[in-house]
Amino acid sequence: MKLLIQRVKRASVSVNDRSVSAIGVGLLIFIGVFKNDGKEQAAALAKKTAALRIFEDGNGKMNLSLKDVGGSALVVSQFTLAGDTSRGNRPGFDHAAGPETAKPLYEYFSECLQAEGLNVENGIFQADMAVELINDGPVTFVLEK
Repeated sequence: MKLLIQRVKRASVSVNDRSVSAIGVGLLIFIGVFKNDGKEQAAALAKKTAALRIFEDGNGKMNLSLKDVGGSALVVSQFTLAGDTSRGNRPGFDHAAGPETAKPLYEYFSECLQAEGLNVENGIFQADMAVELINDGPVTFVLEK
């Protein structure tokens, strides 16, 4: 499982020009699920994400977590994170989990974030989404499990 996490001032998802979800200060989390991933990876990454200290404290140091700043998470499925670009110019997706595996793990990851006490919004699984964000910093991290 791979997460691309962006600290944002705000972020939103639209499908067919209709707003689906939006957050203010928080994290935009793109999640890619691989074939061998399971609930263990989702739970561990949710716990790590909730505790990740990437927000600035009063001294300008990254010392606060999403919980500390009262921010929200916007979780968006993105199977292209499982893409392999090591050969040629066309990505391969042999390692990406199929929707029957990926969707439940995507939903479980969001549930685990909620269990950590976070406000969580979601995109729509397998939809053609338009994602808008204002990256704060910019601050972007990749987490893998």
